[in-house]
Amino acid sequence: MTNLDGETIIVTGASKGLGRSMALHLSELGANVVLTARSEGELEAVAAEAAGETLVAPADVRDSDAVDDVVRSTIDRFGRVDTLINNAGIPGEHFGDERGSILNTDEGEWDRIMEVNLKGVYLFTKRVLEAMLETGQESGNVLNVSSGLGRYAVPNASPYITSKWGLEGFTRAIALEVEGDGINVNAIDPGGRVNTQIWGHLPEDERAEILQPDVMDDAAASLAAQGADGATGESKTTEEWEAHFE
Repeated sequence: MTNLDGETIIVTGASKGLGRSMALHLSELGANVVLTARSEGELEAVAAEAAGETLVAPADVRDSDAVDDVVRSTIDRFGRVDTLINNAGIPGEHFGDERGSILNTDEGEWDRIMEVNLKGVYLFTKRVLEAMLETGQESGNVLNVSSGLGRYAVPNASPYITSKWGLEGFTRAIALEVEGDGINVNAIDPGGRVNTQIWGHLPEDERAEILQPDVMDDAAASLAAQGADGATGESKTTEEWEAHFE
């Protein structure tokens, strides 16, 4: 089993779904987990279930001051950040629905998706990388939660798809910028539909048959445990990452 004793990991979007599941799993493996999302109450509920040390740090990923506060609070509490998991993301109001076509997507909706799915990743990544370098760490990890829709397309979801294609490019570009500092930057795709908010419109029996929120737990832990010589600049599905670490 992966050992993350003493590691400090920030998980955005930790109040539910994939983020909640990863946060609880990482805590079970010994990590200090910083729980970030907008709802303090939901984060407190996750913290109550966690096996180890947690820090509840509510924030909107689009707010640079709030992001700074999260990272500052993390350093004050735990002394460093070893891994950032950029999980927070939104599908859009009418994902996959005919109402979600580009002709029916207003500017506000487009901006909201880009700000959460891309700007939020930029803000957290920039601030965490600064912290890693300021504390003189010899290694670190950034993990971006992507999607199969970061590599192919479907109709009526263009803002979400555009944001995930952007995330794929961001991952590769930032990996090149910090590879000399021992920091790995990678992306992970669950590998299919997951029973989370994005597919909440599906019938209950169909949701029970698709991937569940714990699908990325083991792969995320393995990526967080990487040292300075780990894989970087790569984007793989959960199955591909699990095979990589076998």
